[in-house]
Amino acid sequence: MSAQTGKGAHRKRPALRSPYAMGGLALAVTATLASLVPAMASTTEASEADAARAQAPAHPERDWMGSTIAEHEGGDPEAIPKATAAATVEGVDVSNHQGTVNWTSLWNKNVRFAYVKATESTTYKNPKFASQYNGSANKGMIRGAYHFALPNKSSGTAQADYFVNNGGRWSADGKTLPPVLDIEYNPYGASCYGKTKAQMVTWIKDFSARVKKRTGRDPVIYTTTSWWKSCTGNSGAFGAKNPLWLARYASTPGALPAGWKTHTIWQYTSSGPVVGDHNKFNGSLTRLKALAKG
Repeated sequence: MSAQTGKGAHRKRPALRSPYAMGGLALAVTATLASLVPAMASTTEASEADAARAQAPAHPERDWMGSTIAEHEGGDPEAIPKATAAATVEGVDVSNHQGTVNWTSLWNKNVRFAYVKATESTTYKNPKFASQYNGSANKGMIRGAYHFALPNKSSGTAQADYFVNNGGRWSADGKTLPPVLDIEYNPYGASCYGKTKAQMVTWIKDFSARVKKRTGRDPVIYTTTSWWKSCTGNSGAFGAKNPLWLARYASTPGALPAGWKTHTIWQYTSSGPVVGDHNKFNGSLTRLKALAKG
């Protein structure tokens, strides 16, 4: 019998799809989506990497404690400190700029403490940190770590966390000095990093509070009187808690920033023997050990 045609004719029932065919379609879709996920992840990771590179300082290996000071303030980089009433202990500060340090030579020149650059902003870690930090300790020096601040790059809290996570920790072993915030002229632009005086004070407070929370110690603040006056309005908010590390290349420390009655450490030259940057602790070796113990 022939099939009916025309109006009212039965339409041919569509063939049922094989479950295997459906499964194959599902697998194809899944495979396509799966192929897109790595591409999307790769794009996201690339964007994050680009953002990190944009935030990274251009020449962190040239940013060390005091690297901006002579240019802005002059002074005598070969100054010899005048004798002071208090006994003083010789120290140095180093960074990747110094490379491999001759700690034996420094020890023989009566250097008894060292600070090592650990980090800068939230993107740079000193590749020589471990060898310098441990090298000074192995020679018998009391040592500590410092952070080179770039307040225009990220918050004080973020930079404090990065610092503590990458060398800025402290322990009451009598061999570890408190963490240091190196806050000085911007090596990449405007001296005060584009911040108002009030904003800069807030940034430093945030950094200090976070370090205190993470380590139990108020960080030492390294700066110059001139920068402090220009960029914080000569704030007196830190003298009661944070020890002062003053930079001045001269025969005397000179005037102090507001809030501090005395300095704890004085960077007096950038042309000392072996490593350049030399410092005096304002007290005896016993007092230096007390500072380390907290």
